[in-house]
Amino acid sequence: MNFADGRLPAGRRSLHALATLLLATLLLATAAGFLAKALHLPLPWMLGPLFAVAAACMSGLRLQALPGGRRAGQWAIGTTLGLYFTPVVVEELADHSLVVVGAAVGSLLFGVICARVTLRYGRENLATSFFASLPGGASEMANLADRWGGAVDRIAAAHAQRILLVVTILPFVLTFSGAHGSDVYLPLVRDVDWQRFPFLLAISIGGVVGFKLLRISNAWILGPLAGVGLATTCGITLSALPAWMVAGGQVLIGCSLGTRFSREFFRAAPRFMAAAGITSLLGMLLALLLAWLLSLTGLSLPTLALATAPGGVAEMCITAQVLQLGVPLITACHVARVVILTFGAPWAYRFFARRYG
Repeated sequence: MNFADGRLPAGRRSLHALATLLLATLLLATAAGFLAKALHLPLPWMLGPLFAVAAACMSGLRLQALPGGRRAGQWAIGTTLGLYFTPVVVEELADHSLVVVGAAVGSLLFGVICARVTLRYGRENLATSFFASLPGGASEMANLADRWGGAVDRIAAAHAQRILLVVTILPFVLTFSGAHGSDVYLPLVRDVDWQRFPFLLAISIGGVVGFKLLRISNAWILGPLAGVGLATTCGITLSALPAWMVAGGQVLIGCSLGTRFSREFFRAAPRFMAAAGITSLLGMLLALLLAWLLSLTGLSLPTLALATAPGGVAEMCITAQVLQLGVPLITACHVARVVILTFGAPWAYRFFARRYG
């Protein structure tokens, strides 16, 4: 090879360009996280990077999230959440099992209502309107929609918009309304024990592998949550994750969400995206109504607002952890929602198609 002209081969140039984009994205996201932290914004390590990266991408800049970064962030969040599930907490969650199931079933019902609005005003087919409106994981809903001829790209865009709206509005509303609990739910361990840290890594990664082998969705957050949670429930003392790993996980999630937006994001189907945005707001209002009804059981309304919110598992549980609002209950409600939506969505779609087809 001749490098006399100072030029790198095409393959190396592309790798160099990719590395430059990755570094620029991470530097921007980290700086935005520090700025949001200094401004005392809610969820600074996730919302700061999300807003900064999304704004840069929509202004025309080319940025690139770290491949696998969202999964790494979900692993960090799932591992941290698993430490909350002490035997006492699990026993208390069993007493609130009806609330957990009610919140999950309510999400499915409200999704059907929102789907009717999207179908009416979004001018898309049944499958696209339905699966874009359910508050489930974007990949799971897109895969299900593909069986019935749904537009996978528009469904993914609608879910990205929903997550952005929920994580933008809800944490700010809860923070500036003064909704901050004392949270009697505390993780079993809060300090890093480097001697036990390898066991934490082994158990959490083992949970991911197990869920992957079983083909269970959201394996990168639910696997560590299940593995570490089971160990904690059995009284096994592990280590906490270092604070910088938890913050870094949130930065990676914020980068991943932010790079989904571009100038073309809302131009592809403006009417459909507008309808999806309206139904996302409608879903938040319906979830708040459900939270108020469930609060009649004596549980905290802010905690139930997060438990029923149509946001992602990781994003809502991070909010709960920061605001100390019943982390285990909120986690249990969102896990139950994932299960019920994944298995109940096909049945609900058949009903929806018969009713509105």
